[in-house]
Amino acid sequence: MAHMDIFNDDGFSLMAMSGQVDRVPTVPTFLGSLGIFEEEPIDTTLFSIEQKGMTLQLIPTSKRGTAPPMGTTDRRSMRYFEVPRLAKSDQVFAHEIQNVRAYGTESELDNIMRKIAEKQRKLMTEMNLTEEYHRLGALSGILLDADGSTTLYNWFTEFGISQPAEIDFDLDNATPASGALMQVINAAKRTAIRALGAMYVPGQVEFLWLCGDTFFDQFITHPEVRETYKNWEAAAALRDNKVFSTFRYGEMNWHNYQGTDDNSTVAIAPTKAKLVVRGVPGLFRRVNAPHDSIEYANTMGQRYYANLVRDRDRDMWVQPELYAYPLHICTRPEVLLRGKNT
Repeated sequence: MAHMDIFNDDGFSLMAMSGQVDRVPTVPTFLGSLGIFEEEPIDTTLFSIEQKGMTLQLIPTSKRGTAPPMGTTDRRSMRYFEVPRLAKSDQVFAHEIQNVRAYGTESELDNIMRKIAEKQRKLMTEMNLTEEYHRLGALSGILLDADGSTTLYNWFTEFGISQPAEIDFDLDNATPASGALMQVINAAKRTAIRALGAMYVPGQVEFLWLCGDTFFDQFITHPEVRETYKNWEAAAALRDNKVFSTFRYGEMNWHNYQGTDDNSTVAIAPTKAKLVVRGVPGLFRRVNAPHDSIEYANTMGQRYYANLVRDRDRDMWVQPELYAYPLHICTRPEVLLRGKNT
């Protein structure tokens, strides 16, 4: 029979388990693959951002020999945000491992580790899904909890700005005016560039629209898009365009975002689109806070923490746990533009 004493092995300590979970393959996620969220470990549960408003004014002429007009001091404010905790556990019961070899053999340790790894893999898959959900929330400017209704942070409110109005691309217009779509695209690009201010660097900053299914289909079949591509070598690629792919038009990239299979848990609404700005340092950040245990108090936060809790009262189960303490933030939410098909 298997002995529960095996879980006293150093291989099941908090530190060892945290190292093990990092070796579990990550579920691919598109937003995560973009690499736009700069990771920053902190050793506290609070994350602070200093906000400094810079106003540029034209300098008027003045008479020689007189004192120049005094400039105004830019206002600064420090904002503090509590880093949320993501945590979930599972259980491995004694009857699930009762047929492994006798205690003291390598096989028993391997079999139990395999069973725990199965539980960890499911926990990690759900954690990866939740991280994508939080990334999408940051790109929307409103970070929601898993229930889809509880607001963790509204970055527009936190930074005291109004959320930009949705841009109407008028994609369902059966007889669109010539050049109308390009005018909308150019206007959106100008808005984003002006919102970035000095952070915009030509040739470095890229614009990517994440499109819902209906929006994407209507966009690639829009007469203006087809007309532009029909004489290009890229026309064949557009005609054969596959779902959940990316193509370039109007100096912007357009991507049909693939969310969860239900197209609702983590997804772009079918008729909507969201602008992602790439190539701007510090625009999107992910803060990792430390685990809430004595062992990790006041240490720099890691991406994940794994733990194993033992049933010390009855020795009937062990409980794999997975923790993360991420805060996904957009430091300039005024660049978070939204689009709709009509």
